[in-house]
Amino acid sequence: MSNSTKTAAVAWLLAAVYYFYQYSLRSAPAVMMPQLSEAFGLSALGVAALVGLFYYGYSPFSLVAGAAIDRFGAKRIIPIGAAAVGVGALLFGLGGPDAAGVGRFLQGAGGVFALVGAVYIATTHFPASRAATLIGATQMFGMSGGSAGQFVVGPLIARGLDWSRFWVGMGVAGLGISAVLFFLLPKEAAADKPRLGLKGVLNAFGTVFRNPQSILCGVIAGLLFIPTTIFDMVWGVRYLQEAHGFDYAAAVVRSSLVPLGWIIGCPLLGFLSDRLGRRKPVIIGGAAVLLASVAWVLYGKTGVLPPYVVGIVMGIASGAAMLPYTVIKEANPPQFSGTATGVVNFLNFTFSALLGPVFAGVLQRVSGGAEQLELGHFQSAFVPLLYGVGLAILLTLFLRETGPAARKSSPANG
Repeated sequence: MSNSTKTAAVAWLLAAVYYFYQYSLRSAPAVMMPQLSEAFGLSALGVAALVGLFYYGYSPFSLVAGAAIDRFGAKRIIPIGAAAVGVGALLFGLGGPDAAGVGRFLQGAGGVFALVGAVYIATTHFPASRAATLIGATQMFGMSGGSAGQFVVGPLIARGLDWSRFWVGMGVAGLGISAVLFFLLPKEAAADKPRLGLKGVLNAFGTVFRNPQSILCGVIAGLLFIPTTIFDMVWGVRYLQEAHGFDYAAAVVRSSLVPLGWIIGCPLLGFLSDRLGRRKPVIIGGAAVLLASVAWVLYGKTGVLPPYVVGIVMGIASGAAMLPYTVIKEANPPQFSGTATGVVNFLNFTFSALLGPVFAGVLQRVSGGAEQLELGHFQSAFVPLLYGVGLAILLTLFLRETGPAARKSSPANG
């Protein structure tokens, strides 16, 4: 392994660890909804709206992160994002509802620099034949954090850990991660980083946004992510408790299995795509299994399948949502790698930012504002997830295949 490859590997690993950290904060509120409701004086739906502010920061700052990393490089930008997440966690743990809202927004705005940074490093410093595998491995780190935010934090809260102490501790950890990133991320050579001015940044955005393939990638990723980001990470524990009668501990374990499945599925489907040299068949296959899994979660009978199988399979299959991150990079000029990643992330999580309150509102309407939600309420509110995944499969048919095998067999290459 050459020195440059080793340096790139270290940079990618540091960004991936940062992604693990921010994802644990993203998912942690799902296991402390009652505590947050009592502390902030909000209803469960109010807390869901507060928690959802994460995506109002995460989505638009995806564009900022991509353009900034293309302009200034990873070393000068990624640590700033980690510091913002740390400050956001402190505000969430120390303040009232208003400060917590600002803190949650900051967690999202700063957190997006982790994924965009890690994907940027993976796609600009490693061979294209390994792109999907590395992007999948990046998401593996993220979903490991997502699983830890439920599977590890849930039992700690159940044993009496004060929710505010958790957030303050994670805030301090975020500032520490920022310092580590600042000192250990390697500096990019000036020759490797074209200094785009404002005109160049706008040109990069224009190039990526005008490409219909970019829009397709963002929409497909968003439709495949929603079952995880909204259904599982916000409502999963409460769904299992109130609709199926699981106790808190069992509900936490079962809900955390979806991000645990991501840990397996993201690198596995990325590796499979790289081995096949094609992206579309893997996206469609993963989405089809995801569709069946979500349908079973909503309408299947508990106890028929072995425990934990559905959650794991749902998580593995939804790992297909990361493949559009590879496609958009391959469908756009290589010098706009960071911008392209930011655009797909922006489009992706705009779905979560906009639809999170919609699903909460539908739940409130179909339940008549009842404190105790029933299975039928959840089914009525979340059945659109099935249509969304089906639409993602249909849209994938319109994607241009960008995998290595397709490029080798194209007339231009042969």
